[in-house]
Amino acid sequence: MAQITIEVPEPLAEKLASIRDRLPAVLARVLAQAPPVPDEVYRYILEFLVRNPSPQEVLDFKLTAVMQERVSALLGKSRENELTTTESAELDGYERLNRFIRKFKIQAMKDLRTAS
Repeated sequence: MAQITIEVPEPLAEKLASIRDRLPAVLARVLAQAPPVPDEVYRYILEFLVRNPSPQEVLDFKLTAVMQERVSALLGKSRENELTTTESAELDGYERLNRFIRKFKIQAMKDLRTAS
């Protein structure tokens, strides 16, 4: 087994000492739960929503070209049954985000219809 040395603040070191024998398992579990979609995708969506976009801006919202290319690549690999476990989780994450965004778009359409 490899040994890794890190510097941590004293309060964290005290907490880690209490789980020293389970630390490898805890770290493995935390790393396995990392979000499958890159953080910049979440950041991009949140930054858009924080600006309080108009209903039309919500309807026009799209991921960046780079993000869309990644989704397309994952979908292509999925059609060919060539996704790794990690890529499959990433594609699932994008699908969840798509459903989330779709809810905003549905509400935006309702708002536009009400306003006209």
